[in-house]
Amino acid sequence: MDDLASLIARHASGDGMHDMPVPGLAVIRYSHPTDRVPVLHEPAVCIIAQGAKVVLLGEEAYRFDRASHLVVSVDLPLVGQVVEATPERPYLCVRVDLEPALLGELMLQQPPEPGGETARGLHLSRTTPEMVDAVGRLLGLLDRPQDTPILAPLIRREIHYRLLTGDQAGIVRQIGAPDSRLSQVNRAIAWIRANFDRPFRMEALAREAGMSPSALHQHFKAVTSLSPLQYQKQIRLQEARRLMLGEARDAQAAGFQVGYESPSQFSREYARLFGAPPARDAARLRAAGPIPVAV
Repeated sequence: MDDLASLIARHASGDGMHDMPVPGLAVIRYSHPTDRVPVLHEPAVCIIAQGAKVVLLGEEAYRFDRASHLVVSVDLPLVGQVVEATPERPYLCVRVDLEPALLGELMLQQPPEPGGETARGLHLSRTTPEMVDAVGRLLGLLDRPQDTPILAPLIRREIHYRLLTGDQAGIVRQIGAPDSRLSQVNRAIAWIRANFDRPFRMEALAREAGMSPSALHQHFKAVTSLSPLQYQKQIRLQEARRLMLGEARDAQAAGFQVGYESPSQFSREYARLFGAPPARDAARLRAAGPIPVAV
């Protein structure tokens, strides 16, 4: 694990999340504890080599450090906070994106043992030496770019295999199974993300997921801790924040673009999620520098 921390520190040039030339790989570094930051997190495995983090899904808190890693199985609105970090021993984390198609292929070759399924869209697992070794070898390719096209797909395959054979196998298996409840909820999530700026009817969303409206509502909330309408609201607010920071939109234009018809409602719901009205929050973040990431 110390070797993994050294690799991350060498390739993380400063605080923040850094996408690496190896596809689906990112490293994260923070020299100080951070505020709570809401983000939309895509499916990935996140391994901490140094420091600690708390992630909130609704009212549930998940704390992880170098002894455990986080697996996120669907696009989830999370709140993350680095809780252990100093300039001498910064928070260091590596993130590997998950590929449902690769998980499905591995499951066909070696069907995993049944059991262990969980409704939640995230899971904490014990970090094994085998997982650390595989992730370290993937990071090591950054020093050997000529090897990346051949070896990176093989090592990513091994990481997915380790997940399918570890104590998080139940949740990971559902990602790769197209007929699982998680996959059905994921289809509804993908539809909301593609159409977040438009109103929708539960009946239409349920048809998209291949479920009844009541079953969709039940399983959607079990996975994400939110109803579909609450989830859409979080997507809208996250996108509005991105528009203000990344494209310099003013608060009113950002609110209208993401689907709000009432500026006062947009401001009220934005402040409830991010802790300040849109314009004030955007100004504070521009002055503070890089926005902390959730994992």
